[in-house]
Amino acid sequence: MSSSNLDTVFLAQRMPLLRTLARMVKNPSIAEELVQETYLRVAKTIQQREVEHLEPFLFQTGRNLALDHLRHLRMQARTLMEDVSSEELQAVPSGAPSAEESLHAEQLLERLGSTIECLTPRQQQIFILSRLHGCGYAEIADQLGVSPSTVQKELKLIMAICINVLDRLEQPT
Repeated sequence: MSSSNLDTVFLAQRMPLLRTLARMVKNPSIAEELVQETYLRVAKTIQQREVEHLEPFLFQTGRNLALDHLRHLRMQARTLMEDVSSEELQAVPSGAPSAEESLHAEQLLERLGSTIECLTPRQQQIFILSRLHGCGYAEIADQLGVSPSTVQKELKLIMAICINVLDRLEQPT
């Protein structure tokens, strides 16, 4: 398999691979680094031996790198925890939100949910595909049969509506 075949497959699968790895490591920056490392590892492998099914091999390599990263983080956290006494751990303030912060977040989610329900079905689809599934303008446009600029304009409008709701919630009553 040539590097041009790898380039073609990699470019076609880069975004799905990035989304997969971002879900695994829950950090877009780390996911981007893992995508780059995946390309380098696969390129090195295909120089040494033939890979019959490049796309699954690309994803498996990426997932393996993500799992290695997560294992490293767990090991690092375990090591750090062993170095800290229980008294020091008890003195660390909780990162949990206060009851007031939780109520505010709940109100915000309720208002945003109500706002999203008021959007047109197409706007709802655009919001869900963009913000929840991480799809890009072109991908959403293909799925909905509209132009990428239409998706961009709709998303800009949706985000302005959401920001307006947030601003109203932040104002003292």
